[in-house]
Parts: sequence; structure tokens; C-alpha cells
Amino acid sequence: MANLETFRAETRTWLEANCPAALVGRGDSALEGVWGGRKWVWSDPDRKAWFERMVERGWTAPGWPEEYGGGGLEPAEAKILAQEMRGLRIPQPLIGFGLTMIGPTLLQFGTEEQKKEHLTRICRGEIRWCQGYSEPGAGSDLASLQMKAERDGDEFIVNGTKVWTSYADQCDWIFALTRTDSGGKKQDGITFLLIDMDDPGVKVSPILLISGSSPFCETHFSDVRVPVENVLGEIDGGWTVAKALLGHERGMVADAFGSAGGGGGRRKGLADLAKDYAGRDGERIADAVFRDRVARNEMDTRAFMLTVQRSKDAARAGHRPGPETSLFKVYATELNKRRYELMVELMGPQGLGWEGEGFDPTELAVTREWLRSRGNSIEGGTSEIQLNIIAKRVLGLPD
Repeated sequence: MANLETFRAETRTWLEANCPAALVGRGDSALEGVWGGRKWVWSDPDRKAWFERMVERGWTAPGWPEEYGGGGLEPAEAKILAQEMRGLRIPQPLIGFGLTMIGPTLLQFGTEEQKKEHLTRICRGEIRWCQGYSEPGAGSDLASLQMKAERDGDEFIVNGTKVWTSYADQCDWIFALTRTDSGGKKQDGITFLLIDMDDPGVKVSPILLISGSSPFCETHFSDVRVPVENVLGEIDGGWTVAKALLGHERGMVADAFGSAGGGGGRRKGLADLAKDYAGRDGERIADAVFRDRVARNEMDTRAFMLTVQRSKDAARAGHRPGPETSLFKVYATELNKRRYELMVELMGPQGLGWEGEGFDPTELAVTREWLRSRGNSIEGGTSEIQLNIIAKRVLGLPD
């Protein structure tokens, strides 16, 4: 205990001394911050300085082994670091699917060569990753995917299309599911490939959503040559790897949606927003009905994020996520949708602005984020699919 207390004190001292003052109290959500990669452009010198200091210490991935660029912290130490950063509301130095999705999957399934090649570059923010799962004909029924990877000596030739590829136009590498054998069960014959987005034959087309912008893209592969050494796991055994990664993805989605709308470093929290639009009674929300609804949403959010935090602590201790992450994904989805519905109701007509005069930036942002939230129940696995997983694999109910 004494050693952990010493570690906590030293960590707090280091954070206070090394995090630029402008970033303290500016904690972001799980989808806001520095994504890194070859295309990343630094616009904030404080963010860059903070990133570089944390990279040097290995604290962009504090629990990963030091030989792969991580901090090598024990689970209890990594938990303390996270607590101290939350306490100071310091933003993460680096975010992205490399840290939350493909990195943990590489640690579980990767060869030593793959770990050395990719994990260090993830920790140093040198490579930004995207996910190639869904296809135009294979969304919820992911195992129906048809993007082909045909063996040609020491390479696979990849042809097909992925859709809803988040941030593909800004990414350097993609982890993708491909069809390498069409015989037998559809879950068989799937191979998990790591593909450089700069390879000849890769083309990305952004998709515009109802909110007016989108991170989503359609990604086309035309005779893309991928070395066999870029297979993660076994050839034709990619479904096992894919399911493991989905556990990490759903945990990340739960973290992002569960904490979204709370203000982060860019906007007021729900309670302050309610006071502005429903009126103030001293320090309280004047409208009793809205006061009750906001309090309920805040309590639900805090309870849920504590549950997510327990899951993170278990992951630091070596527990790999399982089907229970579907519970997180469904609850976070509904929580986020309810939150934005409440925001729009609070703002009344001011919550329905699209552009032009008469609306401030917060009001315009909430309108678009409310529209964007409607897709939460589809992305990352539809709520219907998650409920099936919960019924079968968590509750053990019959088909």
C-alpha cells in the first residue's frame, strides 16, 4: 500500500509539473483529442508538448509492455494514473482505434514481429488505424461478408468494398475482415488482415450524413496486394479475432457515448444548459419537471460510467472483454439518445437551428449532434444484434 501511495503522490506531482496549464480542467470525451497518424496536423502547441512528454514516459499506453512503447505499469498503477488524470481533468495525450481496438487485439493474437512493428508506432502516434468490417451487403450479419482475399504466393490479392469505415480518409492502416474460403459455415473462411491504406488499389469515398458531416467512408479495394505476414491470427480463423476485437470496440463505444454530452472541454454540461434555457432558481434548475429529468440523466450517467470504469479496471488486470460488453453498448446508446432528446427539448425552438442568424454555436452543434445520435443504435453493432447476444451468451436463453 505504501508503494502505491508513493506512486500516486509522484504521479500527481509529475502531471501537475508536465501538463501545460491550458489543458488542465479540459478533459475530452473518448472521441475528442489527438488521433495522430501520418496526416495529423498540429494546431495546438500545448497539445503537442503534452503528447511528446507522455510518449517519452510511455503513458500513451501506460499498461502496455515497455518493449512495445508502453509504460509497463502494473494494473493498480495504471488505475491510479487514470484516477489522477480524471481528477485534474487532463485530456488523454492520444486517442484512437489503435489504442482501444487493434492494439489490445495485437497483444492477444499478434506474432512477436507484428507486435514490434505496429504497437510501438501506435504508442508514438505515428499510425492511425480504421476498421474494415461492414460491407454494403454485410452489416448486422457481418459473417456474410464477401470482400475476397485470394492467395498468390506470399501475398493475398484483395478485392471488395467496406462501408461505414470511420475516419478512413484520415487513416494510415486498416484492419479488415476478408473472405478467403467460401465453403462451409459463413463464420469459417474469414481472415483478418492488416492493410496499409497507401497500398495501390485502395480508394476512399466519404459519406455525408443527415447531420451535415460524417466520419464515415466507403473504402474500395481493387487488386490490393497484402503480404501473408499481415494476417492476424490464423488464415480462415479470423472470426475468432474479429469477435475479440468487437469486445474492445463495444467497450470503447460505451465509454464514448456514456460520457458524451457532458461538456468535455468544448461545451457546458447538461445541468448548466438546463439552467440557461429552463431558468434558474438560485443554483437550481427552475422548472421542476426538467430538474427531475436532468437529475435522472445525470445519475444514470454517473452510475453507468462507474460500471464502465470497473470494466476498465478488470481489463487492466488482464480480464479480456466478453459478451457482457453488449450490455454496455446498448445502454450507452440509449443513454446518449435520451440525453440529446432532452437537450433539444430544453432549448425549444433554439434546439432546431441548422444555420444562419438567430442561433449560437452551441445551439447549432446540439441540433447536429442530436441528429447524429440517431445512428448510435446502428453503429458498432445494431441494438437488435446486441440484444440477441445478451439473450444467448449472457443470459443463456434458448434460441
